[in-house]
Amino acid sequence: METITDTELQIQIDNTTLELSEGDITELYTDAIVNAANASLILGAGVAGAVRAKGGPTIQQECDEIDGCPVGGAVITTGGNLKARHVIHAVGPRKGEGDEEEKLRNATLNSLKVADENGLKSIGFPAISTGVYGFPIERCAEIMLAATIDYLQQETGLKKVVFCLYGEEAFGVFEGVLKKLQ
Repeated sequence: METITDTELQIQIDNTTLELSEGDITELYTDAIVNAANASLILGAGVAGAVRAKGGPTIQQECDEIDGCPVGGAVITTGGNLKARHVIHAVGPRKGEGDEEEKLRNATLNSLKVADENGLKSIGFPAISTGVYGFPIERCAEIMLAATIDYLQQETGLKKVVFCLYGEEAFGVFEGVLKKLQ
């Protein structure tokens, strides 16, 4: 059984646990982790760079075979050498490209749908688009958490959704937003 520390928070939504944690998403023991991907599915920096470094070359090879994904979309590969069995590559928006909020919502929902379509029971998300893409983290938390809560209130096979935030500041933002949404 996992212990809850100062940097973890769990709530129950119907049959699914929604959890916030602070740490390295590549260390999660979930069925899948979400990679904050670019449309060409090239594993560069940030979350994608960590996935590439720890997951090995197989993940990039599978991404190359998929040959891209539109902004707001999500595709799945194996997890290579990661603890997670799969990686769901969600393409988030760049700040300033237009319709960013809807694109981020779609990237979140499509990731959850891909997990369900593949019979997965647990998934871990980063704060999509808040790194080099420049999306404001508080707005990201509002969109991603609201979309996830709405999704989990419908029929789903998911039992656990984790938002794994990098750093205490990001965790604090998501924690504050989640408490407002409850």
